[in-house]
Amino acid sequence: MVAITLPDGARKEFDGPVTGQQLAESIGPGLAKAALAVKVNGHLWDLTREITEDTPVEIVTRKSEEALELLRHDAAHVLAQAAQELYPGTQITFGPATDTGFYYDFVRDEPFTPEDLTRMEERMREIVARDLPITREVWDRDDAVRHFMEIGEKYKAQWIEELPRGETITIYRQGDWLDLCRGPHLPSTGKLGTSFKLMKVSGAYWRGDANNEQLQRVTGTAWRDDKELKAYLTMLEEAEKRDHRRLGREMDLFHFQEEAPGAVFWHPKGWTLFRALIDYMRARQDRAGYVEISTPTIMDRAMWETSGHWATFREHMYTTETEDGRIYAIKPMNCPGGIQVFKQGITSYRDLPARISEFGKVNRYEPSGALHGLMRVREFTQDDAHIFCTPEEVENECRIVVELIMDIYRDFGFEDVRIKFSDRPDKRIGDDAIWDKLEAALKGALDGMGYPYSYNPGEGAFYGPKLEFVLRDAIGRDWQCGTLQVDMNLPERFDASYVGEDGEKHRPVMLHRALFGSLERFTGILIEHYAGKLPFWLAPLQVVVATITSDADDYAKTVAAKLRAAGLRVETDVRNEKINYKVREHSHAKVPAMAVVGKREAEEGTVALRRLGGKNQEVLALDALASRLSEEALPPDLL
Repeated sequence: MVAITLPDGARKEFDGPVTGQQLAESIGPGLAKAALAVKVNGHLWDLTREITEDTPVEIVTRKSEEALELLRHDAAHVLAQAAQELYPGTQITFGPATDTGFYYDFVRDEPFTPEDLTRMEERMREIVARDLPITREVWDRDDAVRHFMEIGEKYKAQWIEELPRGETITIYRQGDWLDLCRGPHLPSTGKLGTSFKLMKVSGAYWRGDANNEQLQRVTGTAWRDDKELKAYLTMLEEAEKRDHRRLGREMDLFHFQEEAPGAVFWHPKGWTLFRALIDYMRARQDRAGYVEISTPTIMDRAMWETSGHWATFREHMYTTETEDGRIYAIKPMNCPGGIQVFKQGITSYRDLPARISEFGKVNRYEPSGALHGLMRVREFTQDDAHIFCTPEEVENECRIVVELIMDIYRDFGFEDVRIKFSDRPDKRIGDDAIWDKLEAALKGALDGMGYPYSYNPGEGAFYGPKLEFVLRDAIGRDWQCGTLQVDMNLPERFDASYVGEDGEKHRPVMLHRALFGSLERFTGILIEHYAGKLPFWLAPLQVVVATITSDADDYAKTVAAKLRAAGLRVETDVRNEKINYKVREHSHAKVPAMAVVGKREAEEGTVALRRLGGKNQEVLALDALASRLSEEALPPDLL
């Protein structure tokens, strides 16, 4: 007897083992037709696998949360089959699902072309139309290695040989085609549907190691239906229009060049925007009780050995050796410097919590292929802070930081913020007893505040668990920005302490906190979120005073001086060009306001105000204009 408990609490009993498909059929023909897989005690299984024990089971259909990953995984397998049918001799390596689709890495002498992508997509649709049954088989390890070597799939054979002894080797067949895979999969290729599209070909390396053979990665996207696919492709089109690299050129904010890969050359307007972000954050931190410091950019290797970065992060660090044989590293993180400032002098428990902030520039090596404008750089500025507190203060300090982060994101127009909790990674410092305390404290803070969060296992920092704050932008993309990490390991390694109420030395807990994360990246996110049309208070150039005729040149200077005196960022445009040309040009550069003046405005002391994207203009007295715009220029936290 096998008893199955369904999500609604209902129980169904069977005389013996039952498959997911049989379970669905016992509930109803509609569900049997819609079923894609089953969730057995929290784990996805194929419909054909037998359930032999009493257990909770959920039928997975196209509407289920798990459906997308299942569909995308199958799309990767259908792609691999299509490639091998069309191009015999092509070897397959791996093909996982991704957040937006799937990819498969291939080994082929000739490079894939855009025409090849079209052919492979057409063949994928043919394979779906064949509705080939997808079946799971368990193979003997040696037989599996022998089979893949015989058919020329050396990468699959190598992977099997490296799997732990005793691990079950599963093979999935799609008709006559087969692949090594853990599964689960759809019952047939027909269940995949045709809401997919191949997007591009790029380079990759076997096992992700640049020292290994280069592969060709074919990437695609897959969705539940054509409506979702169309929405995603429309979002990509909109993302292209919002690309911060293009807008950065149009708005004259920054540039990159080969002599400094992954580092930003800020232009005056871009640096004005950057400073506006720092000024805002500095004001928020001042009011929240932070003090600000600055620490060295280059420090001796010994510092990084003590912190643990040398052992766990060395491949991402830039180093140099001086003539006297000392090895230095450019800091990839600010925390060792911050803890050195805390250690100076004797700290009492009465001085805690100590909130110490730093706008520290850090450098981390990223592969050239990973660099992407402001979003992925090698040199960037972190709005770091390190909070030193007693163990009893940890939860409350975490709550304060979380509330500060959420409030700041609202100020920048991000209302949809997700929190991810990441626990201990495999590569870490400190013993498990300390990690248990840190994880419990961080979870306790979140649970006490009532914020929902998702679980991100094994993705914590090497010195402590962390929270990640993920922003959803105007077109539905997610961006991981702020972090909060709880750490007792670095204070231990650097022998940091405070004097407790009992007069004895105690070890503080150290919170690592970044709100924007990377200021460069946050700037890029803002530009794309607003499509370059930044809020008035943030716009690097807020007003252009443009003349209609040369008769108003002197008056334009008077208007600009008045607006600057009101705290606005202003330029004049007195070129001998038609006003419509000037309006188009400054609109293209995303200037939020234009103050248009001609002979009449000069005589009357007025200004015609035009807003970015608006068709009408409003005539105002100069004093009224200065008053209105200066109020609009206030940061949201001061309104």
